[in-house]
Amino acid sequence: MSGVSGEDNDYDVAVIGYGPTGVTAANLLGAMGLRVVVLERDAEIYTRARAISTDEEVMRIWQRVGLAERLERDMLTERPLDFVDARGRPFLCAHPTPRGHGHPPQLFIYQPALERVLRDGVARHPNVEVLLRHECLRLRQSADGAGAGVELTVVGTADDSVHRLRASYVIAADGGSSLIRSQLNVGYEGRTYEDRWVVIDTEMIKPWPDHDRLRFHCDPARPAVDCPTPLGHHRWEFPILPGDDETYLTTDKAVYALVARYGISRDSIRILRATVYSHHVRFAARFRVGRVFLAGDAAHAMPPWIGQGMAAGVRDAANLCWKLDAVLRGELPETVLNSYEAERKPHVREVTERAVFVGRIITERRRPVAAVRNSGLRVLNRVPGFGNWLQDSNWIPVARYATGLQARPRTKASGRQIPQPWVTGPDGVRVRLDDVLGNRWLLLHSGSPTPQPAWDRPGVPSLTVTPAGSRPAEGTLVDSDGVLLPWLARHRTATLALRPDAYVYAAAPAGAQLPPPPGGFTPAARPTATTTQ
Repeated sequence: MSGVSGEDNDYDVAVIGYGPTGVTAANLLGAMGLRVVVLERDAEIYTRARAISTDEEVMRIWQRVGLAERLERDMLTERPLDFVDARGRPFLCAHPTPRGHGHPPQLFIYQPALERVLRDGVARHPNVEVLLRHECLRLRQSADGAGAGVELTVVGTADDSVHRLRASYVIAADGGSSLIRSQLNVGYEGRTYEDRWVVIDTEMIKPWPDHDRLRFHCDPARPAVDCPTPLGHHRWEFPILPGDDETYLTTDKAVYALVARYGISRDSIRILRATVYSHHVRFAARFRVGRVFLAGDAAHAMPPWIGQGMAAGVRDAANLCWKLDAVLRGELPETVLNSYEAERKPHVREVTERAVFVGRIITERRRPVAAVRNSGLRVLNRVPGFGNWLQDSNWIPVARYATGLQARPRTKASGRQIPQPWVTGPDGVRVRLDDVLGNRWLLLHSGSPTPQPAWDRPGVPSLTVTPAGSRPAEGTLVDSDGVLLPWLARHRTATLALRPDAYVYAAAPAGAQLPPPPGGFTPAARPTATTTQ
């Protein structure tokens, strides 16, 4: 660990916190070839399974660092979703529908196992130094210009040693009670809901009927979440009602009584842990203070109803890391880092609003209102596809950036992430699209390419999309699944300028010129990212 021995304490990026957001950032930055230090106060992975699901867009992010297929082996996919009444009768059923990211639309996880795989992924990168049992006591930012950066005063909690490290930038992913956010005097605005919930993680000993379905028990007397999790685990969540003894509800006796209502006997499960927590809606007043960026729960917190708390942090890391890489390599000016908050905060707010809305459906306590909810949604649920439509349109909002790093004038495709079908690359190998795009700026054409001098001069590579059945050739990719060409046509574009995260920076119709690249754009040579699955 050279960073604490005094040999070399200078890093490109310091990541504070080694949960899902921090470990994703470490993987992304490591694959980009940057010198990174990770600071984590705990010695081991947190054993409580907090997040229980993720989605296809997050898997697409983990695909970029070569871990998607390994992670998916430890996940449950393609599980149905039921909202049921107090008698266990469904009034709304849905099955997640794909949105075109190339992975299953919903995946249930066991968080400790997921974090272990992600940490093993970081170990592939000798340029990433991980310091467990180390905590950042103080940050001091130096002025912009030569020698600008952040000095971190770090304590090793195992031996009370104190060290000073230096990084060009810092990602604070140290959770909802972030010490870094407090040091920066950034407000954490929002509300905490009065209801507290007991979360019960179990090991499944004897399976029961429909144990692999996600159920929201919308019972006004006591709502409940009944969720399958992989690797032989299962999760329940129950609210603590007025008059309940919170301490008693976490005992084995109380847990067995709670789950017995749903036909779960003592010989079906082994209780691993029962923990009480509160639901929060919080947003940091700023996601950036100088060279320090807040990410994940340090920047925002939301109720768990649509399983997007962890996913939002992973999206933060994906949005921020490639921009830090571009600035550190001199590809883009430092001002592009302002687009991190401009792009992420509106989407996080929208996702949080949806989570609150779904939570209201699940936890409605007024019996007359619940009766209307049940009967109304039961009638609509008989309409073919209604449940899937409701989930697809109102469950997880699609990110489309209205502001941030994109060209003007905007087009129908601007700020959208291009779908990721399977394609056939120039070498004739069938792969997912992002494995061809290569995490870089790239022009994508349909039909005969229109010369784009403003992009060709700095050497931005181009690929032409050809129809399914075409012969693979240099400079082309075959639209094997028949997805890309219809998407381009639907968005009335023949040429796209894609950012390294596969979001559309600029678009133009056939025969037209793209807007120019961002000001100060100077592509630099970079290492090939690790994509081995």
